[in-house]
Amino acid sequence: MKVLAFTVDVNIPGLAWDNIRRALAKLNIDHITYSPSQEFYDKTFRYLLRNQEERGAVYTISYVYAPLFEGDAIKLAMEKNIPLVLAGYSPGQPEPERMLYEFSRQLICETDWTPPEMTACGEFSAEDLSRFYNPKNYPPGTQFPRYLAPFHAWPYNQESIMRKVVELGLVATSKHANPIHSNYPINWLLMYSDLRAFGYNPYAPEFSALIRNGKADLNYWRIMGPLVDFLIRRRLGPGKEVTRSLNSLGLTADDLGITKPRGAYDPIPGHM
Repeated sequence: MKVLAFTVDVNIPGLAWDNIRRALAKLNIDHITYSPSQEFYDKTFRYLLRNQEERGAVYTISYVYAPLFEGDAIKLAMEKNIPLVLAGYSPGQPEPERMLYEFSRQLICETDWTPPEMTACGEFSAEDLSRFYNPKNYPPGTQFPRYLAPFHAWPYNQESIMRKVVELGLVATSKHANPIHSNYPINWLLMYSDLRAFGYNPYAPEFSALIRNGKADLNYWRIMGPLVDFLIRRRLGPGKEVTRSLNSLGLTADDLGITKPRGAYDPIPGHM
């Protein structure tokens, strides 16, 4: 295949950018970066964090944030007549009801991805909402790409892959390979909000599934899980990102709240 790498430049830490540049140089493939309006994303994060749906911050933000960059990838594929989009989702991402190896054709070809609550709340302009993917914006007969998550079907072990990418020079060190350090900085704030609201880390079910399927090490996460939660609650080490993100968005911990019912932001299947 002729590969075109694509990155949406929103909330990506410097360590992850180093990974991107190293991998691109090593693999010698073309790359496009899209840098959307930071003002729009800040506005979106502020609204969603103050108006979370009942599953909490990680779910609310992830399932508005992810469709934005997934939609950007689909739009680019349409523009360049690319038939296949591949995402690096682990088997636990996104939830199986939304994707199990591949987005359904109904979701790609018939569903407006604009979150209903963002349309109804009156705080977002038509220009803001147009950032979400909507197949009705394309003429009848348009050929839409497939969107697959290969890691849903590929047997692998997280620790061995982390060692291998370092060995191959795709990333600099084991720290660079670790998802704890390369993930979106705002994710620390999302976990902090859910720890406050629910008393447990919302990623625990996802990592539990990886462990049960032999794709992550039980002993490693038995230690790292509680340690990560402690750092988040105390805002220490990487958990300092909680304070930085709150300050950047002009929020306080007391602003974080669940105010919307379950599914308030979920697109309606087949809704055009």
